[in-house]
Amino acid sequence: MSSRPRSWRSALALVAAGALALSTATTVLPAASAPPPSKAKPDAGVLAAHLLNQPIAWEACDFGEDLNALFENIPGLACATVTVPRDWHNPRDGKTITLRISKTATATNPATREGIALVNPGGPGGSGLLWGPGMAFLAPELATEYDFYGFDPRGVGESTPLECDYAGDLETASYEDLALACRSNPLTPYINTEQTAYDMDFIRALMREPKLSYIGYSYGTWLGSWYQRVFPTHTHRFLLDSSTDVTRKSLQETWDLQPRSRDRQFQEAMLPYLGRNAATFGAPTSDPQELRRLWEQAGGTRDPLGQLITGFVLLPAMYYTGDYPIAAEMISLFIELGGSGGDEAQALAQLEKLVKKAAQNPALTADQKARLNKHLAAAKRGGLAEVYTYTGFEFEAIRCQDGPWKQSQGYWKAWLADLDKKAPFIAPLMEAPVCAQWPAVTEMPQKLSKKDAPKTLMIQTELDAATPYEAGVRSAQQVPNTSLISVDNEGSHAIYPYGTTCVDDAVEAYMLRGVQPAAFTTCQAKPLPLEDKTYEVAGSIGPKGTIKLKMRTEEVKKANAMLRDLLVTQSR
Repeated sequence: MSSRPRSWRSALALVAAGALALSTATTVLPAASAPPPSKAKPDAGVLAAHLLNQPIAWEACDFGEDLNALFENIPGLACATVTVPRDWHNPRDGKTITLRISKTATATNPATREGIALVNPGGPGGSGLLWGPGMAFLAPELATEYDFYGFDPRGVGESTPLECDYAGDLETASYEDLALACRSNPLTPYINTEQTAYDMDFIRALMREPKLSYIGYSYGTWLGSWYQRVFPTHTHRFLLDSSTDVTRKSLQETWDLQPRSRDRQFQEAMLPYLGRNAATFGAPTSDPQELRRLWEQAGGTRDPLGQLITGFVLLPAMYYTGDYPIAAEMISLFIELGGSGGDEAQALAQLEKLVKKAAQNPALTADQKARLNKHLAAAKRGGLAEVYTYTGFEFEAIRCQDGPWKQSQGYWKAWLADLDKKAPFIAPLMEAPVCAQWPAVTEMPQKLSKKDAPKTLMIQTELDAATPYEAGVRSAQQVPNTSLISVDNEGSHAIYPYGTTCVDDAVEAYMLRGVQPAAFTTCQAKPLPLEDKTYEVAGSIGPKGTIKLKMRTEEVKKANAMLRDLLVTQSR
């Protein structure tokens, strides 16, 4: 293992000297010999053979000054725009869109080269263009045998974008109004995972590769699993990190679990961390339950300031626990202040004061303080509206159209009421998803048999708040030929490369040599910042290598009961 940066989120913010310099070139690839079309074994290169010999104009990528400098020494880095059918169900209708892709040429030894590997960072709707060079930079061991490719999925970034225009008054429009307007865009039905999976196979065919490898994070696990089921004979090595529940027909189950998993991480990991480091962050007690009581007594997420802190500081720290010090400092300051006691404008003013005060704590690193200031800037731009809604409609189009969601408003009313009881930390920030009014256009294909299913490696952390542990375990248990690496006592989301031999060596053995670990393996988490050991939280490791874990742990139940009593007392 190398001494690569341990956080894949923060690593791409590093700055290296110099500038990227690649010549512009146009490549016309030789005609490919493709097998005849087969319903059982689809091939995007066959379906769109008329586009297979398109000229590809490779040129210098532009990711911004800092990233250009960071990637300057990655061999073969270049970007291009390629044309694909708008509708893979009718690929010869003459209607096309474009994809922006990036490539590297790091696998220089033909004898050991494993081929190309696409990377998707999640979302849905996340831009993946920089993840060609990004993965080569973060995982140099893999880059010796893979040429990594990044791409912006259809509807996203520099690919043909999904643009949704609303003719009415934006000031008074509801989120549902805007979603309905988006559905009227003729491109919208084709912005879904099924179409993107075919795009991926077409990239493989364009590059004249017999098979495709892949690293997918978060929603990218859903995309990767979809590809495997449609193109199993084109699948080589697939790493699915922080998995959605790929056993379901739609993404609803994954999103249904999210609010509860956020309450779980808050109570089981974030507050205990603050308690263990109470003196460092000026907390009034080391008891996590008492810290929760004081948080709620100050208003918690029922208070505008508490909502801003949660949406812009605590939730990002749940995705990357390296920022737990930021979260701990802001929770402590909120408790000390006793809430905002005002409206959104007053809460934003208070948030700015708290961020300035937090910056005085020497326990926070310069990078953490910089990220905290970025969170403040985001809060000023978006305010509470951004806490409640996500305005990227490529995100909604994909997650809503990928499979059937409950369309009954009564169901979602009951769902929200249940959150008030069982996930009261995050419940005030939740609302019914727009998918409740957005019909599906496709659904996840059925899983393959053990004989046909490709070998797959999954990684799941115990307290992941975005793709809960339960989703990964269920997927690994039900999808044939899948191995799962569980990371006990970890809450970060999308972790490879993680920085421990237990996780990274197993990934490298699989990706480089095809060696799968045991069906279920558990690795230990790294210590959190400012701590020199890993603390046991939440569940325990079972005899079969999975973590025995409840969504509502005993600590969560105690906190929920405390809050109910507190609200009753305050209402008198």
